Amino acid sequence: MNLHEYQGKSILASYGVSVPKGLIAESPEKAVDAATEIQMVTGTDKWAVKAQIHAGGRGKGGGVKIAKTLDEVKEFADQILGMQLVTPQTGPEGKLVRKVLIEQNIYYPGETEPQEFYMSVLLNRDQAKNMIIYSPIGGVNIEKVAEETPEQIFTEIIDPKVGLQPFQCKKVAFNLGLTGDAFKAMIKFVTALYNAYIGSDASLFEINPVIKTSNNRIFAADAKVVIDNNALFRHPNYEDMRDIYEEDPIEVEASRFDLSYVKLNGNVGCMVNGAGLAMATMDIIKLFGGSPANFLDVGGSASAKRVEEAFRIILKDPNVEAILVNIFGGIVRCDRVAQGVVDAYKNIGEINVPIVVRLQGTNAEEGKKLIDESGLEVHSAILLEDAARKVTEVLKK
Repeated sequence: MNLHEYQGKSILASYGVSVPKGLIAESPEKAVDAATEIQMVTGTDKWAVKAQIHAGGRGKGGGVKIAKTLDEVKEFADQILGMQLVTPQTGPEGKLVRKVLIEQNIYYPGETEPQEFYMSVLLNRDQAKNMIIYSPIGGVNIEKVAEETPEQIFTEIIDPKVGLQPFQCKKVAFNLGLTGDAFKAMIKFVTALYNAYIGSDASLFEINPVIKTSNNRIFAADAKVVIDNNALFRHPNYEDMRDIYEEDPIEVEASRFDLSYVKLNGNVGCMVNGAGLAMATMDIIKLFGGSPANFLDVGGSASAKRVEEAFRIILKDPNVEAILVNIFGGIVRCDRVAQGVVDAYKNIGEINVPIVVRLQGTNAEEGKKLIDESGLEVHSAILLEDAARKVTEVLKK
């Protein structure tokens, strides 16, 4: 589950990570109220006005502005709220901005110049361990840094059985070139950041940039946080952080019926039971020249009603030109799936795309008989290879 910046920072702060004082606002007037309150607490005379969407590169699209007066806070909030913000991560359609984060200025003058670093915590799948990736070059595209100056990218591998060790935190601070108070502050920052990652069951914490202020304080100036959906039962308070407006509406609807659905860019709708079989189905569609339009796992106990809803969801995608149903009857019965196909045809009305159905396993013969006797224009197949070939054939026609 992706979080907004302000939500991620609230989790970070709860684990002792230093974040700028910030408040959320949904109108220009509320933005001014937030800026006034922040000024009273921190004494800041500048504020960051930041669009809250699930995408990076907001500044490049005009979604982050620095206000020097309360009038500018109102002006910038008015400009950003309601805009269709386009960034390299949103695609050309952009995303509608419904909230702005008003934050204290942390780039204030002092004894030294502020510095920007990059830091993230995530899983190293190759080693089955956690890792901290960091760089003394922050505030820019980290992929570009890795490509042009790979020697500026550092990694700390952390064994989850023993956790983050003090010497590793010191190594991070040293590689970032810090000394004195900033060195000590970074050690505390890294320790708290890793504790937040573990404690919140996150799959990613990315802070770009981490700021060393002019008086040697360390702040998370930004926060990209992704929470592992499988761990949400342990964090019921995180459920309210879900923003369905930032998700694909078809995926949101699928989740209401406990369907695992991910929209893709192809033209062949896929309905499969089991994640592994779904991946194999998409692969073989590509092998035969087609392009999958979605990943959809109806689950091991799919009822006729769930199959019908799966059809409705697939057909909401205007790019779908054919549907491949690939069911292996282990727990789920093939005749139940077949009944769902028949019901979908009857209840949805006219379906203008060809359907190829492959049923194997429990009650496969009964399922095939149901479809054959229904009078529907459904192509049946025995082998997965045959099903994929028939899909590409009907697409050509």
